[in-house]
Amino acid sequence: MLFIGNSLTYMNDLPALVCALAEAAGETPPVMQRVVASGFSLEDHWERGDARKAIAEGGWDFVVLQQGPSASPEGRGLLLRYARLFASEIRRAGAKPALYMVWPSVRRRQDFGDVCDSYRLVARDIDGLLLPAGEAWRSVEKRALKFDLYSSDGLHPTVAGSYLAGSVIYAQFYGRSPLGLSAHLTLPSGVTVDLPPGDARLLQEAAAEAVEKFGHPAPRSSKN
Repeated sequence: MLFIGNSLTYMNDLPALVCALAEAAGETPPVMQRVVASGFSLEDHWERGDARKAIAEGGWDFVVLQQGPSASPEGRGLLLRYARLFASEIRRAGAKPALYMVWPSVRRRQDFGDVCDSYRLVARDIDGLLLPAGEAWRSVEKRALKFDLYSSDGLHPTVAGSYLAGSVIYAQFYGRSPLGLSAHLTLPSGVTVDLPPGDARLLQEAAAEAVEKFGHPAPRSSKN
């Protein structure tokens, strides 16, 4: 899997967290590579060219595309335009595109609907796999308003927020329910993630709800 995105992907090392979730669930963890840069849009990645070079190297099953919230008409248009361009390159390399849906800033919570609509529309347009982390995020916000998904800057995820996104991505890539995933993980770097079981369960339930409503295929039961 190749991840192309910005700090919403590399914060808390989301690709490595997905690997750790898979390994803890008894799956073969994927080979991961990332092309990320702070503040980058898909347009920035397209223009710089590093992401296209990584795609062309081949060997990928999925290439994950991530932009910012993209709630405005302009942001949605840019997401659509460059996702289409990348999707052509991705398919030429024998892989399938995936869209990592993010979330709005804490000050723009009213944009949740537009963020999620943007990513759903673009995923459908390019026939890509939707990774509805933003919908899972919204589900947690509805269930537990005081749950700390946002870091102090009001946009980037806490470890819990990244665990939530990673649970969604795991469920979509492996076609399995995130319910029962381990709350205790060791990343390849040696960094540990240790969530209270109740918190992990809430995040898994939100991830499962988002995948059931907006993802495919229908997940099977987790090995745990």
